[in-house]
Amino acid sequence: MVDRSGTPMVELRDISIAFGGIKAVDHVSVDLYPGEVVGLLGHNGAGKSTLIKCLSGAYRKDSGQILIDGQEVEINNPRDARAYNIETIYQTLALADNLDAAANLFLGREIVTGLGFVDDARMEAETRKIMGRLNPNFRKFKAPVSALSGGQRQSVAIARAVYFNARVLIMDEPTAALGPQETQMVADLIKELKKQGLGIFLIDHDVHAVKRLCDRAAVMKNGELVGVVKVDEVTEDDILAMIILGKKPEHLAA
Repeated sequence: MVDRSGTPMVELRDISIAFGGIKAVDHVSVDLYPGEVVGLLGHNGAGKSTLIKCLSGAYRKDSGQILIDGQEVEINNPRDARAYNIETIYQTLALADNLDAAANLFLGREIVTGLGFVDDARMEAETRKIMGRLNPNFRKFKAPVSALSGGQRQSVAIARAVYFNARVLIMDEPTAALGPQETQMVADLIKELKKQGLGIFLIDHDVHAVKRLCDRAAVMKNGELVGVVKVDEVTEDDILAMIILGKKPEHLAA
């Protein structure tokens, strides 16, 4: 059970952002607690990605507040987000296909020896350690990531974020284009991250994935928040109705 009695690790309060006079996000508020997965759903153009890009630093909000651990912060670029231990795993995963898992994990942040040489052995040892924690079945440490399956690639991207102290993870459709086995691998990774107290925003189109992986679902339509529901209190049809009709189910409307 997620404890929501304390201060949320992230609060997006009354966030608005417009492009060329069109409100992409219109006064939306969502929060996230430690060890919780909050799904963000809605049709293309609903505003879910735009909202979360205000947290990742890809966009600057026009108005509203972002609070981390109850303190208001300014996030103007991805570097600011990283300073608050917010990491984004995009659908493209941003991995270098020709490099192995360790080289990808430390890409741009390589460990060097006292003489200034890249310390491959130490980077591999650290990669084995973090993978042992996240995905104990991972074996292909020497292979270029182009030779890995979708789920394995996802675990390399997640390991990179966690190794560099992510507390809040933004995941963009992490199970898109994965088979059932691979999807299960990602589900297990997310469970492990929850256990370690990370908070995850999961952007997805797939209601099944959200029901399976998330604690709460925040549904957006036309830039506005339709509502936030606990996934164990609603059916998939309820969530679909929120996406399509833009209103909360009757039994939760109060």
